[in-house]
Amino acid sequence: MLLATILALSSAALHAGWNLRVKRSADRLSGTAAQFACGSIVVLPIFVIAGPPTGIVLLYLGLSSMVHVVYLTALIRSYESGDFSMAYPLARGGGALVAALGGIALLGDDMNLLAVIAIAVVAGGLMSLVRPSTPARAIGWGALTAAFIGTYTLLDSAGAREAGGFSYGSAICITAGLSFNLAVFAVGRGDGVVAAFREDARGHVIAGICASGAYLLVLVAVNHAPVGYVATLRESSVVLGAAAGWWLLKERLALPRVASSAVVALGMVILIAARP
Repeated sequence: MLLATILALSSAALHAGWNLRVKRSADRLSGTAAQFACGSIVVLPIFVIAGPPTGIVLLYLGLSSMVHVVYLTALIRSYESGDFSMAYPLARGGGALVAALGGIALLGDDMNLLAVIAIAVVAGGLMSLVRPSTPARAIGWGALTAAFIGTYTLLDSAGAREAGGFSYGSAICITAGLSFNLAVFAVGRGDGVVAAFREDARGHVIAGICASGAYLLVLVAVNHAPVGYVATLRESSVVLGAAAGWWLLKERLALPRVASSAVVALGMVILIAARP
C-alpha cells in the first residue's frame, strides 16, 4: 500500500508539473509539441514489450488521439487566457466530472445517492474557482478543456478495458503525441518545435517523461492497491496545481483557489467511495 501511495502521489505531482511547464513556456504550442514528442519516444520500449493493440481498440486509439489534439490546443488557450491556479483545477476537476457523468451515461457505471452528493460537491468546488474578475474567455477555454479531458478519459477507459492497461497506455502516449505534432507541423509551426527542442532539449525530455510517466505510474499503482484508492490520491493534482499558482507564480487569487480545489478533490473522493 505504501508503494501505491508513493506512485499515485508521484503521478499527481508529475501531471501538475508538466502542465506548469506549459503555462510558463514562452511559446506554449511549440513547447507542448516538443515535450509530447519526447513523451512518445520514451514509452516505445514499453509499447514493444506490451505489444500493439488490435481490433476495436484501434478505433479508440484513433478517436482519442484526435481528441488529444483539440484538448491540448484548448489547454494552451486556457493557460494563455487565465491564471494557472484557476485553469488547471477547472480543467482537471471538470474533466473528472465529465468522465464520471459519461461513465454513468455511456459505460454503465452505477449511480446512487452518495454519487449525486459527490457530483454536487465537485460542481460547487469548480464554480467557486471562478471569481467576478475572471475573464469569460478563460472560463470558456477551461470548460472546453474539461470537456475534452472527460471525452478522452472515456475513450481511453474503454480502450484499456479491451486491451489492458500497459498496452493501451503506451500506445495512446505514442499516438497522441504523434497526432499533436503532425497537427502543429501542418499549421506551419514545425520550425518552432525544432527550435524549442534545440533551446532546451533536456527540459523537454524531462517534461515528456513527466507527461507519459504520470499515466503509466497509475497503471503500476493499481496493481498494488484498489483502483479507488489510487484514483483518489491522484486527484490531489488539482490542489497541487492551485498551490503552484500561489507559491511559484504568485497569482493574486491563488490561495482561495487552493481551498476551492480541495473541495473539488473532496468531491472526487466521495464519488470514488460511492462506487460499489
